[in-house]
Amino acid sequence: MDFLTCCNELADTVAEAIQPLVGTPEAGERTGMGADGTPTQRIDQVAESCILAYLEDHPMARTLISEEAGRVDLGGTSGTLFVDPVDGTYNAVTGIPFYALSVAYAEDGLIRNAYVRDLAGGETFSAERGGKAFLDGKPITVSATTALEKSALSLYGRKFDPGRVLNLGQKVRRWRLLGASALELCYIGCGRIDGFIDLRGTLRVTDAAAGMLVCTEAGGKVSDLDGKPLVFPDEVTIGKCMVATNGIMHRKIIEYLR
Repeated sequence: MDFLTCCNELADTVAEAIQPLVGTPEAGERTGMGADGTPTQRIDQVAESCILAYLEDHPMARTLISEEAGRVDLGGTSGTLFVDPVDGTYNAVTGIPFYALSVAYAEDGLIRNAYVRDLAGGETFSAERGGKAFLDGKPITVSATTALEKSALSLYGRKFDPGRVLNLGQKVRRWRLLGASALELCYIGCGRIDGFIDLRGTLRVTDAAAGMLVCTEAGGKVSDLDGKPLVFPDEVTIGKCMVATNGIMHRKIIEYLR
């Protein structure tokens, strides 16, 4: 089966498995420590167990890098899968309907395929390098917003110094903090928001790899806080900051952040 078909089956399995947990105290129970150095919650463990079981029968790559399990040998012929079983765990635990499964396939250091399923709403975002980005199979593109005064930006900045975004915050029309970076990157891709800024320094490759490809294939741009290319290592203990936009306003936003 091809990448998209496998991911659809995987997403259906994960959505069904975690549905009874969403919005319950059991979902947030700590079950251990993940490879990323943060506590594993029950809903994450259930989702990842489904993924590992599926990949035993469908080795979509040689290596899996997942937020909880870390690096796993899948026995496939080539490539690496970057997976976040539940991106937006807090939302899922508390019942806020904004969380996703994120899957990216990479070869030779480049993300080739991306898949993000909104596990609450059911929407599916996908992209292939050089082949555009899609929402439920239909091509998508970023917004045409050119002025910060008319823009809507999502900001993620837990425990950060607000001084860095103070000037920018006085220019944009709307701020949003949605809490699931994979979906927020996809929302740039389909024009629902104009940009996403993550200042935490904890964004990992599993969080961002799939959403980045959806965003850029839809015409957006992704960089670090200085406007330089954002490169993640192939492991989950190192976090980064990110600026992602519709591309048109990218330079303006970088200038305000400086």
